[in-house]
Amino acid sequence: MKSYSNGQLFLLVVEMGSFKAVAEHIGGDPSIISRRIASLEQKLTTKLIERSTRSSTPTHAGQIYYQGLRHIIDEQNALEQYVSAHTETPIGRLRVAAPHDFGIRFVMPVLEAMTLDYPQLEVELVLGSDFADLKEQGIDVAIRIGLLPDSSLMCRKIGDVSRVLVAAPSYVQEKGLPTTFSELKNHHFILYRNSINAKNLQLMKNGQVFSQPISGTFTVNSVEAIHQLVLSGRGMHLGPRWAFADDLGAGNLIEILPDYEFPSSPLNALYVSRNYLPAKSKVFIERLKTQYQDNNEQFKGR
Repeated sequence: MKSYSNGQLFLLVVEMGSFKAVAEHIGGDPSIISRRIASLEQKLTTKLIERSTRSSTPTHAGQIYYQGLRHIIDEQNALEQYVSAHTETPIGRLRVAAPHDFGIRFVMPVLEAMTLDYPQLEVELVLGSDFADLKEQGIDVAIRIGLLPDSSLMCRKIGDVSRVLVAAPSYVQEKGLPTTFSELKNHHFILYRNSINAKNLQLMKNGQVFSQPISGTFTVNSVEAIHQLVLSGRGMHLGPRWAFADDLGAGNLIEILPDYEFPSSPLNALYVSRNYLPAKSKVFIERLKTQYQDNNEQFKGR
């Protein structure tokens, strides 16, 4: 307890959601933490935390204070890493957001290896895509697939996500194998919810671009769930090659229209612009880029 300032305890309460969770995390007593926060509120003459029996949430003033204090501490940590002898050694807390299936497949192994290589590093992986304000939500690095809107965030390209049109042999046996793009309108698709062009496929052949409307009655926001539906013969799907490469190689799935190309999606790492990019973020981005590109070459080989 003595090693934590009142401000640091406040940050932990906001990020962990309750005094009890913070107490368990640092080995303290919830009542002492509550008194420390009350002391901070008294000093600032404003209420920072709304308390309940189950959770503690920041007030409007508390949210403003959290954002400012989080930024100051992050900048301080980054500066200290920059000027210390451990400039290239990731330390502190690294919070990464990534799409669910991609995060499990690619991001989680990178973070796990980093915790083994850097004992002073603490990581948190947040799976999902609903992170509009990285600074407000305390995200150090967010992984995004697809075109990015204009923003003040810094962007580092990791690679491209190549896509493949697949179906199960059972589906092809029942519905037939399309040999031209126009035949796709007669087939049933499993759709991914967050895809902008979910119901309109773009294809390329010999430099010519084709666009074909498609239809489907099953929409899911999970690549793994779609994978299982396609394997069971429920329909076709245009998705990331990495998700289907193993089953394509094993013959459990068939690549549809292999003579056509489907536009790939850019894969980027986003982070808030800072004067000093912390070593934890820099090392993570470099490792993810290397690992993804190595795996991508294997997928292309298959």
